[in-house]
Amino acid sequence: MLSFWHSVTAFTGTVMAGLDPNTLVPTEIKLHQASRVMELSFADGTRFRLPYEYLRVYSPSAEVRGHGLGQETLQVGKRDVAIAELEAVGHYAVRPKFSDGHESGIYSWDYLYDLGVRHDELWARYLARLELAGASRDPDSAGAATPSAHACGHHH
Repeated sequence: MLSFWHSVTAFTGTVMAGLDPNTLVPTEIKLHQASRVMELSFADGTRFRLPYEYLRVYSPSAEVRGHGLGQETLQVGKRDVAIAELEAVGHYAVRPKFSDGHESGIYSWDYLYDLGVRHDELWARYLARLELAGASRDPDSAGAATPSAHACGHHH
């Protein structure tokens, strides 16, 4: 388990540039690598356990969300994604570096809190979108058996 909190705890309860005075600031963030879960504790006593996969598929990056309504890119094959590193962004957010190379999502405290509050709803929505697309949470199996084509192009 990694604990990320050395650079943010000093700012709890202080209004920082870019933060709404009502923003709930985490008092602790823990990364549980074995279970691939980010545990967040907020000043109001609320605690969330957010799976890395969930955080990855709901990344606030333009790569995932697009640049407007309807431009979202469905994230598939992220079941086994891990967070390799967690970086503070000012005093208002963190940027996880995921094992699949994705690192452009900046997760503000408000966004993380919202992901926690809406976890069940958003996860169900994601699973429904996967099903509709005929896609999977599982990464493509490398080296999976596929029919080989002969030089003529036919499968025998």
